[in-house]
Amino acid sequence: MRLVVVGNGMAGSRLVSEVRARDKDAKITVFGAEAWQPYNRVLLSNVVAGTSSPDQVRLLDPRWYADHGVTARLGVEVTAIDRDCQTVVAADGTREPYDVLVLATGSEPVVPPIPGVERATAFRTLDDCERIREAAASARGAVVVGGGLLGIEAARGLAGRGVPVTLLHLAGHLMERQLDEEAGLILRETLGALGVAIRTGVTVSAIRERHVELVGGELIEADLVVLACGVRPVVGLADQAGLEVERGIVVDDELRTEDPSIFAIGECAQHAGRVYGLVAPGWEQASVVADLVTGADKGARYRGSRLVTRLKARSVELAAMGETQLTEDEAEIVRFSHRHKGTYRKLVIRDGRLVGAILLGETSAVGTLTQLFDRGGPLPGDRTGLLFPDLAGVGGAAVADSPTRMPDSARVCQCNNVTKGQIRACWESGARNVEAVAAATRATTGCGSCRDAVEGIVGWLCEQEGVSA
Repeated sequence: MRLVVVGNGMAGSRLVSEVRARDKDAKITVFGAEAWQPYNRVLLSNVVAGTSSPDQVRLLDPRWYADHGVTARLGVEVTAIDRDCQTVVAADGTREPYDVLVLATGSEPVVPPIPGVERATAFRTLDDCERIREAAASARGAVVVGGGLLGIEAARGLAGRGVPVTLLHLAGHLMERQLDEEAGLILRETLGALGVAIRTGVTVSAIRERHVELVGGELIEADLVVLACGVRPVVGLADQAGLEVERGIVVDDELRTEDPSIFAIGECAQHAGRVYGLVAPGWEQASVVADLVTGADKGARYRGSRLVTRLKARSVELAAMGETQLTEDEAEIVRFSHRHKGTYRKLVIRDGRLVGAILLGETSAVGTLTQLFDRGGPLPGDRTGLLFPDLAGVGGAAVADSPTRMPDSARVCQCNNVTKGQIRACWESGARNVEAVAAATRATTGCGSCRDAVEGIVGWLCEQEGVSA
């Protein structure tokens, strides 16, 4: 099999490694428009903050391609697909034939059409991080445009470097797609205490040499302007090749396009009318395609993903999942709010099942609720115990932070779909620390938020058997 993968980001690089793990003989060529080795885009805010270096966020060792017989064309963009000849054409004029083609072209930042926008830097790639860090070294003030996940992470990273930063957001509260108004308010106050000034309900009209201008004429001083205004799927290559494109590249449950030899995965793919913008769905899709194209599981199908959004900003704990915007008329709502402590917890329950949740601040309940959300099973009658598992029993619900009470089916690593049972099996095979478990299962290598839980499970297993971790 001649496999060509267009896109070497988090989805494309995962597919390459998944295929190689199943098929040692496949001829694999991967094209990456960026010259960098594949890296963990989820952790870019750490690079901006200076708590991680580019080497620390890479996904593969530099020698991985050579060691595994993969041809990597880094820094080479694919410009066309010749479907009749089953060949891709690269920007350097080379042509690469394929039996199977997988498009993992990802997303590109949305850049608003305003005067002076060329003075700003988008926050999307490692190169962007390098530009932001260089400018931050001498900046007297910074502005981040966009109060979604990326914008908040960028602003927190800059504040962590000691740069005065103002976050501007068009909507009335932060992360309006994931959070309700009260949670957005508490998040705003939490970030404010960490040095991020926040303005919501404002629109940028122009970017001047030393200022950002708002509609109405107000000026905000800024030597550095970072854009985090959202992303859009990169679909031009598929569109030019005549494949069906809506918001993303349209695929079926096998993640195939209308051309049976071409698949699409990750942020460029649209499955069942939905485009996913998080890493976990892309990795789930990569596993399905790897099973299909290698024949490891010809019945593999992608049925969609249940999303848990985690904010990766230092000193800010936040998780949101499912349908968080439903009202009391549409669902049972259970909430607790303590603004002074920056704590907010909300459950959205329909037909006795958890369909959404917000956890901000102390998030000891996140493991329990994530398991209940994943499984979709009936909830215990004690709703208060769900919000405060440390203070009350949870009526039979599994508590993720207590390894002794977690079922083996509980999903510990959301990004890589790793269960407690898989970690246990890995430990029984000789993995006695988190690093060994990560190497075998990939747990902790996504957003990293599961590391404490993995450490707890490994420590508990070692304790039970009287061995050293």
